[in-house]
Amino acid sequence: MSRKPKKAVWERAYKGHVYWQGKTKLGKVTLAEKGRYSWEAAGRGGSADDLDKAKKSVEAAVAMADKQLDLFR
Repeated sequence: MSRKPKKAVWERAYKGHVYWQGKTKLGKVTLAEKGRYSWEAAGRGGSADDLDKAKKSVEAAVAMADKQLDLFR
């Protein structure tokens, strides 16, 4: 029987949210300044005006990193 990889989930954290897959932290979104959110995932980062856009940016960065080949491997 093969194991399915755990589904990634968002969890609320101090002044932001964290994207987890099991015990692996994939990315995070934090409140940078009033009305702005900064995000970090898969070696990338940025900012967004709203929480949903920042979360979608993290999810996209994680998805691209999963499909992109590692340059130094």
